[in-house]
Amino acid sequence: MSLLDKEDELRRIDTIGMFAALDGLPGQCAGAFRDLVDNVQIPEIDAISNIVVTGLGGSAIGGDLLRVYAAGKLPVPVTVNRDYVLPEFVGPDTLVFAVSYSGNTEETLSAYAESRSRGASVIAITTGGKLGEAAGKDGFPVIAVPGGISPRSATGYLFIPTLKILNRLGLLPDVTEEITEMIDLIRDMRKKLGPAAAEAENPAKQIARKLHGKIPVIWGSAGTTEVVAQRWKGQINENAKSPAYWNVLPELNHNEIVGFEFPSEILRKIHVVILRDERDHPRVQKRIEITKEVIQNAVDGYTEVWASGKGELARLYSLIYTGDFASVYLAALNGVDPGPVKVIDFLKRELQNR
Repeated sequence: MSLLDKEDELRRIDTIGMFAALDGLPGQCAGAFRDLVDNVQIPEIDAISNIVVTGLGGSAIGGDLLRVYAAGKLPVPVTVNRDYVLPEFVGPDTLVFAVSYSGNTEETLSAYAESRSRGASVIAITTGGKLGEAAGKDGFPVIAVPGGISPRSATGYLFIPTLKILNRLGLLPDVTEEITEMIDLIRDMRKKLGPAAAEAENPAKQIARKLHGKIPVIWGSAGTTEVVAQRWKGQINENAKSPAYWNVLPELNHNEIVGFEFPSEILRKIHVVILRDERDHPRVQKRIEITKEVIQNAVDGYTEVWASGKGELARLYSLIYTGDFASVYLAALNGVDPGPVKVIDFLKRELQNR
């Protein structure tokens, strides 16, 4: 029997409950939509000209989801900031979502202090920590999310509240129907992707098998799957402890595609995952077909993963959920615990001492 079909062994390797967090994602999303925002007083904010989501890692990916999802819906731009400092345009007409799951991310605390000094309207999304304390003391709304999981497992808690807040502010239409469809879809997908589902019928396990021993290169398309490609890359890094790389069409057709000639011994270690959505721009769909012809004899192979669902949120999360499961199965094949991120913990300790 394949390791990936030994559910007890998969869960034994997983010491901090990454599988449990994936099992709980539908409930997390439902709770985030139902419980986190309604009892928080959101003040009226006049003349919002731009929105900035400031955060790092798993706490920032919700900002990218908002940026892509809301691009054709919001009347103002969304910028994701992954830095100690904010863009110069941030000021009194900016809404800043300061997002830190732990509440102690030093870059986010620095950006929060800067947003406050510039007179921006701030909403904190956090389990607490220094960010929750500072925002509460400064009189800003705090969306208090449940703790107990890793930041990268908390996309529902860190993303969905932004949609509800922007709806309350009159900037986004009601998303109840889309959220409901998305939750129903991933709840159904859980049966097909979870550890109890055999590898022969489990797309996430099959993807992990293809990526094992390879260098994953994840490609998305601008405006649809770009943020999911970024998400896959980060999940493979943190869960499977493997290098992975991502890029976006059509941009990669103007540079990266030329780099599939040398060195051939490394190229043969690359497995490309192409994230597909039937709503990709028609010219991008043609580009993908030609690009597959260009790389097919240079790399180990490529795998196409298609979005499912009707609404945009469902389609985004169908791909995110598949990639999240695949990354944890890849960790098992690599013989590592998907949970701990010892290198990040080491880096944080060293920063405190320097």
